[in-house]
Order: sequence, then structure tokens, then C-alpha cells
Amino acid sequence: MANSVQVEEAGGGGTPAAKPAAAPRASVWQRSLNALAIPVLALFSALVLSAFFILGSDPVVLTAWSKFFANPGGALGISWKTVADAYGALFLGAIGNPGQMARAAELYLTTGQTQALVNAFYPFTESLVASTPYIFAGLAVALGFKCGLFNIGAEGQIYIGALVAGFVGYSFAGLPWIIHMPLTFLAGALGGAVWCAIPGFLKAKTGAHEVINTMMMNYVAFNLADYLLNGPMKRGGPEGFIPISPDIQTSAEFPRFFPSPIRLHLGFIVALAMAILVWWFLYKTTLGFEIRTVGANPRAARYAGISVTRNFVLAMALSGALAAMAGAGEVMGVNHNIAQGFSPGYGFDSIALALLGGSHPLGVVFAALLFGTLRNGATKMQSLATIPIDIISIVQAFVIMFVAAPAIIRWVYRLKAGGGAQAIFTRGWGG
Repeated sequence: MANSVQVEEAGGGGTPAAKPAAAPRASVWQRSLNALAIPVLALFSALVLSAFFILGSDPVVLTAWSKFFANPGGALGISWKTVADAYGALFLGAIGNPGQMARAAELYLTTGQTQALVNAFYPFTESLVASTPYIFAGLAVALGFKCGLFNIGAEGQIYIGALVAGFVGYSFAGLPWIIHMPLTFLAGALGGAVWCAIPGFLKAKTGAHEVINTMMMNYVAFNLADYLLNGPMKRGGPEGFIPISPDIQTSAEFPRFFPSPIRLHLGFIVALAMAILVWWFLYKTTLGFEIRTVGANPRAARYAGISVTRNFVLAMALSGALAAMAGAGEVMGVNHNIAQGFSPGYGFDSIALALLGGSHPLGVVFAALLFGTLRNGATKMQSLATIPIDIISIVQAFVIMFVAAPAIIRWVYRLKAGGGAQAIFTRGWGG
């Protein structure tokens, strides 16, 4: 019978040709290592190239190299020491001193004293604090990417989330924390969802490009924040001349896990939970499947009966809610009020985070931890090694460049091309 034939006819001679053997499937660990190879080597390459910028910014090194032929060993020695001191200070500021951590842990186990332990782990916890808004904002842009939308307005949505959460946080007095805290956080998220749903609706109904709309709404959000902090939401009393809001109620604050000066708060756990929730939503639900289908091919999705309009609005609303959570989390867990320019650019960095993380929630979390660690360690690098803080921006730029162009890394390190990488597609200006 024809169905029982398991071989293919070769040419016209009737000679059966054996099928090529299937390549063995790589194990989970092998696939994980292959996926990590490019980002790790990209970070290493970025640090190596950034070292040249560190050397070029140090006048002592430049002076030593101007006398290289007279004293080559001195120039090389000073260069090595400068780079080692810079990256050593970066590590100390971002992670801490491992020896000090070990001694503090031993002291705590023997005597029960906690202050040394708090001081030793303070740099590491500050890196987690800095990573928290990055996780929220990176997830926001990544979710938009999954629907083929480029939400470039995360910074403005962070401001809206902070304004709404701050207002609810200081206005509703007398509520128990079990009501006030989630109400404040969800109100901020709702504000961002409504704010970002507007460009999503305009995109779906009129074809207005979301890049332009979200970019323009950034300026609306910034100026709205300036107006409110200098007017209706301005703090009264002796500090009434400062453009800052009143402090939120204690019942609206995210609790902190450790004694002062550690500022690690519940928002970090919420951010990780949201990453898991976004992964579940995108890959385990019907709505998530529809969003990814629309992002892959909106015409095919429409032909299959999926509402492109609804998914555009839904994806942008969810993206705005996630970005607003970053602003609400900063108000509730770190600042406890809203001040002008409270965000150092989390929303703009989130675009790089989504690209670096491959628009996957897990990748975004790792990228956010990397950016938060680098940003926190940059201050110590500047104070201890007198290295410009802008060097960290150069490191980040190199990492993004190498991850976005993995062929460079594969060529430099002679790696085989893998098939697991996925490009991120967003529609063009006319899409």
C-alpha cells in the first residue's frame, strides 16, 4: 500500500533513498548555555572596549603614554591599575566586598549583631532597588513589541503612574494598609493603562503611528507633572516653595524588608511576580496568543477572525499599566513623594532592556538586573576611581550593540550560528 512506504524514490530510477538522520535535540542545559553565550560575551566585550574609554579619560594615563618609549612598563602598569581600580570600584558599588560580607555573616552567627551585615549587603540591595523600575518598564516595552507596537512613551507613563499613585497615597487617610497599599498601586497602574490606551486606540482606528503619539504624550505627561507639582499637588508649609508633593500615608508605602539604610522593598517581589504573570499571559492564555499573532502578522490574524483593533488597544493599555507600576513603585517604596525629575530615564532605558532581553519576560528581568547593577555601581566608580559616570552608559551601549548584532560576537569568538534567536519586528511607518 502507498501509505506503508517509508522511503523516498530517488530520481526516476526507483532506488529508495534513505532519509537523513534527524539531528539530536539539544538538552535544556545546552540550549540555556547557547542562549546565554551571546549576552555574556557581549558584556565581556563591552567591558574590554570601555576600558579604552576609561584610559582615554584619565590624564595620568595619557601623560604616561606620551612617554611610552621612554618607559613602556610604566605606561602599561598605570593603564592596568587604572582599569582594575575602575572595575573594582564598580564591583564594590554594585555587589559589595565579598570578604566584608563573609565576616559580617560570621559575626551575625556568633553574636547576633546585624549592623555589620546590613552595611556589608547594602550595595547589593541597592542594585536590586535600582533594578525594580527597570523590570516594570522593560516588561512594558517588551509586551508592546509582542504585538508589533513600539511604545516609546514609557517614561511619560511612569510619570502618570507616579502622579496617580502619589495622589491616592496622600489623599486617602485613615484606610488600613491592606486596602490602601494595593489601592494606591493599582490606581497608578490604571492611570498608565488609560494614558497608553489612547495612542493604542488612535493606532487601531486611524492608523496614527504609536511612536509619534507616545512620544508626544511624553511631553504632555512631563508638563502635566510640572503643573501639578507647582500647583494643585504642591506641598504646603515651610517647604511650599519646592515643587514636591506631600508624603504619602504610611499605610500606602511598600514595606521594606531590612532595617535602615537598606531600602529593598516589596516592589522588587511584585516586579518579579509581574514578570511571571506577563510570561503566563503571553504564552499560556488565549489573549496572549492573539497578541503574539497580531504582532507576527496582523493581516493573517484578521483573516483568522482575531480583532486587531482590540488587541492593539489591549496591548498598549497593558504596556502602559506596567510602565506606570514603575512610577508607582518608586513613590511607594523609595521616595514616598513625587518630585520634579524623579525618574532618571527609566522609560527610555526600557527600550534597550526589551531589546536586550529579546522581548521575553525572563530576558527582561536579567537585562534589568544588569542595568540596575551597572547604574548603582557607577556612583562608587566615580567617587573611588574618579572615573566619569558616563562610562557606564558606554558599557550599556556596547552591550546593546553586540546583542543586537550577534554576528559580530560569533565572528570574534568563532561561535557557530544558533537557530534559537528571534528577531523583534515592529511595523513600519505605514503599517
